[in-house]
Amino acid sequence: MKTFFLPAIGLAVSLVACQSNNSTPIQSAKADTISSIIQPVFITDTVAHDTDDPAIWINPADAAQSLIIGTDKDQDGGLYVFDLQGKIQRDKSVTGLKRPDNVDIEYGLSLSGKPTDIAVTTERFTHKLRIYSVPDMKPIDDGGIEVFVGETGENVRDLMGIALYKNKSGKIYAIVGRKSGPTDGTYLWQYRLEDDGKGQVKASLVRKFGKYSGLKEIEAIAVDDQLGYVYYSDEGSGVRKYYADPEKGNEELALFATTGFTEDHEGISIYQLTDSTGYILVSDQGANSFQIFPREGTSGKPNEHPLLRKVTVKASHSDGSDVVSLPLNAQFRNGLFVAMSDDKTFHLYRWEDIAGKDLKSIK
Repeated sequence: MKTFFLPAIGLAVSLVACQSNNSTPIQSAKADTISSIIQPVFITDTVAHDTDDPAIWINPADAAQSLIIGTDKDQDGGLYVFDLQGKIQRDKSVTGLKRPDNVDIEYGLSLSGKPTDIAVTTERFTHKLRIYSVPDMKPIDDGGIEVFVGETGENVRDLMGIALYKNKSGKIYAIVGRKSGPTDGTYLWQYRLEDDGKGQVKASLVRKFGKYSGLKEIEAIAVDDQLGYVYYSDEGSGVRKYYADPEKGNEELALFATTGFTEDHEGISIYQLTDSTGYILVSDQGANSFQIFPREGTSGKPNEHPLLRKVTVKASHSDGSDVVSLPLNAQFRNGLFVAMSDDKTFHLYRWEDIAGKDLKSIK
């Protein structure tokens, strides 16, 4: 998942600018815990099998018509599309996928000379990326794109996490994880996505990177497009941070969130306050909670991310999450946080309920 930033859409930029003038970050220098259970505004309709990961698409013409796309992780799985009240949009949902795991969204991929918003999911059992145009959810991948080609060994091609990255020049990349992989710093593979000349998407491998502790697995991946960082959960170890741009090298910038987790480190989502400030939310799956860290780091130390707060949510054993900071409608004036729950649903929360009293409302 990523921060929402659309430099090509004036409405989105102006909304972000309006937020920046009136927003106050969490001030507490000492981490606190909100022990009461935060309730969602809406719970989505149930999917057929097993929810896993959501992504939010912002409608640039009318934010109230934005959509949530979530995976149903099963041998006969799918991508389910929901409105902002959690109702399934049957005409847009995709079924018959072979265990889709994670999903992410990016804006403005050039196909046949036209900017196209895309949703990309990892199809574990075929070892393929599946790519759809948004909001119509039409396939644009010529049947799917194989990744981790040439890798051998148990589970090393079984796809899991994905995050999309768009750099300042408009190039779009997919950063992909798998069920298992090497500990030599090449766990994640990064692919450039572009037009194949026929209006379909092709992918070219540009780098292999990413440390892995070997303790459990790596699933959750999130990209901060604007600041140019990628984060991923090395389950049982912590959250690792790298540059998202392959030209900036493969040095690990940070390992944080290393203590205080009950079970697995899971879903990561990034809430944007201003161009450079905000929050990184990481799921503590076993505690039904999220730990919150400063997006900008600490003063003079952008790669230090101390714990600010823990919040407990109604969503059970949450795997994936996503968040946006734009005002969407009357229910979500300060942004929307979506978390997977293990009862075949996704939960929709107001940002101000997640942030608590120390974060002023964004108007």
